[in-house]
Amino acid sequence: MKILKSTLISGLSALALTACSGSDTSDTVATDTEVVQDDAMISDGTQATTDKNIVALAQGNPQASTLVTAVTAAGLAETLSGSGPFTLFAPSNDAFAKLDKATLDGLMMPASKAKLAALLKYHVVAGNVKAADLAKLIADGNGTATVTTLNGGTLKASMNGDKIVLTDAKGGKSTVTTADLVASNGTVHMVDTVVMP
Repeated sequence: MKILKSTLISGLSALALTACSGSDTSDTVATDTEVVQDDAMISDGTQATTDKNIVALAQGNPQASTLVTAVTAAGLAETLSGSGPFTLFAPSNDAFAKLDKATLDGLMMPASKAKLAALLKYHVVAGNVKAADLAKLIADGNGTATVTTLNGGTLKASMNGDKIVLTDAKGGKSTVTTADLVASNGTVHMVDTVVMP
């Protein structure tokens, strides 16, 4: 099955209308969320499988190779392979390419392991947060939702049209480009910019 943007958009729209009208569309939202989960695609077009944990899912995605290298260098592979659940806002290779090369190279050095781990934990939220869940939090928060990350910092989520946008502690913005990639221990959302604590 192919993922249909309209399914995600209709789910987000239903959530937004629910928040405004106060009516109960929980059955519709649950159905839309299930469809998105069942049809989640990795950016290379392969089907996401629920028997892969977050790290294995990232390893199978060619657009996440820099992330996999960073997770390994930071010593977080075991954590993100654990039972979780976790929600990972995963920067793509292009997102990492936006960083200054010297900064990225410096973060990958063994001496920067703790700094790199803190940066990567800023991209992880405890729990299994789907795009529809986040959109509902945004609607309930009158356009903004704040989520606490594993490093103790916060990200602010908002909508820009039908896209979820994260704002980091420094005011930088990152857009979710691919939502709801299902793993056995959580959910991965690909983002186009590395968020900074």
